[in-house]
Amino acid sequence: MDSLTEILVVGAHKDILQTVLRLLNAQNLWHAEGVSGCEEAITKCKSHAYQVLLLGGGLTDPEELRLKTEIKLIQPAIHIIPHYGGGSGLLYAEIYLALGTDDKKNRL
Repeated sequence: MDSLTEILVVGAHKDILQTVLRLLNAQNLWHAEGVSGCEEAITKCKSHAYQVLLLGGGLTDPEELRLKTEIKLIQPAIHIIPHYGGGSGLLYAEIYLALGTDDKKNRL
């Protein structure tokens, strides 16, 4: 049995964050959680292993840099992906590309 890919989404816009989470969790082998800020993301990464950190819109450049730096120290193997919109197809493609998979059976 395949295991779930754990995804942490960080985004400052609540409605967009909820939409992204809904899209990601609709995929059979993905489990996504969302947080709205750096502190929450860092805390989550200290207590749970994620394969992907998705950086959503609304974060400042310093916040993004801090997340990239601190979370890589906590989880060196995590894939950090910026995503600022563009629809579900782009979102899925970004994650599949980062994970290095082309598993068509799990795509919408």
